[in-house]
Amino acid sequence: MNPFVVCATRSMRNYTSQVIQYLSKYLSFSKIADQINGIDLLNTDCFADGELEVSVNSSIRGKDVIIFSSSARNDAGINVEEAKVELYHAIDALIRCQAKRIIIFEPFISCSRSDRTTRRSSVGLWVHLKTLSGLGARHIVTFQLHSDKSKTMLDPSVCAIDDIPALTLLKKYLCDNYIKTLDRLENDVRANWAFCSVDAGGEKLARVFANSFGAPLVVAHKQRDYSKPNTVESINILSAEPVEGKVLWVVDDMIDTAGSVEKLVRALSQLKPKEINIISVHSVFSAPAVDKLESLSNEGLLNKLIVADTVSCSNYKERIPGLEIVPSAELASQIIKAIINNESMSKLLRAFDASLYLK
Repeated sequence: MNPFVVCATRSMRNYTSQVIQYLSKYLSFSKIADQINGIDLLNTDCFADGELEVSVNSSIRGKDVIIFSSSARNDAGINVEEAKVELYHAIDALIRCQAKRIIIFEPFISCSRSDRTTRRSSVGLWVHLKTLSGLGARHIVTFQLHSDKSKTMLDPSVCAIDDIPALTLLKKYLCDNYIKTLDRLENDVRANWAFCSVDAGGEKLARVFANSFGAPLVVAHKQRDYSKPNTVESINILSAEPVEGKVLWVVDDMIDTAGSVEKLVRALSQLKPKEINIISVHSVFSAPAVDKLESLSNEGLLNKLIVADTVSCSNYKERIPGLEIVPSAELASQIIKAIINNESMSKLLRAFDASLYLK
C-alpha cells in the first residue's frame, strides 16, 4: 500500500470527514488518523479581485492524494465556477508538491449532462474532464454519471474513470426500510409495486431497478422542446401493467428543475395509483424544483422523495415532508479502500438482487 492522504476542497469538507470516519474502521494499520486525515491539508485564499490560490499545508511528496470536491450545491455555499476553479488550483498545488498520484472524487459531476457534441456549443463535461486530466489527475471517481458514453471522453492510458452505480445504495435503502423481509418482497412488493421511468431515455435505468425487485415496469415518453433548456411539452404513459392501486416509484438519476417529474406525477395521478414516490440519486434541485416538489407534496400527489446525499439538500426537509436522504460516505470509503489496496471493485459494480440481499 502506497502512503496516501484523503483531503477536500472547501465544498466537501463535511462529507469528507464522514468518509474518513468510515475509512478508519476499514483500514487496520497503525497511526491510521495521521495516514488518512487531510481535512486541513489545503488552504484556499480568496482575493479582492475574485481570484483565488490554493496552498498545501504539509508535505505530501510521494503520496497518493484522494481529493473530494463538488461543484454542485454544497454546505459551504460555494458557487459552481468558483468550486471548479478551486479544484483546478488544488490539483496544480498538489502536483507542485510532488504528489505521486492524484485521485479526484466528485460524488456528483455537475456538468455531466453537457455531453452532447451535435450542437454548436461547448461540451461542459469534456472541458471539465480534460482540464482535470491535463492538470495531472490520474483517476476520477464519481457516482451515477448521466450517460455511459461520458466515460469515453477520457483516454484511459492518461486518466482512469470509475462510475459507481449509486442506485444500488437506494435499492438497499428500500429493502432495509420499506421491504425488510423476503416474504414481503415476494408476496406484496412484486404484486403491488411498479417502477416508472421519467422518459424513454431513462427506461434502461428504471428497467434495471425494476428487475432488481422483480416488479413491473412503467415507461413514460417525454416530448421536449429542444429550442429551450429544461422544457417539457408533454408526457405519455406506456404500460401493459395496470397502474391503478399500485405503489409507484419514479426512478431517475437526477432531479434538476423537477419539470419532468412534476408533469409525470400529475399524469400518473390520473391513473389512480395507491401512492406515487420518486427515487433519484442526485438532488440538483435548481429553481423552481423545490417549489414544484413542495406543491406536489402539499396536494397529496407525492408521498416519498428519496435521494442520495451526493448534493447537499438537508435544508429542504421542512419544505418537502417526504424527503429522505440516503448517506453515501460509507460507500465512498469502501471505494477508497479498494483503490489504495489495489483491490477489485467488481463487488461494488455488480447488479443488485433484492432476493439475495434480503436472504
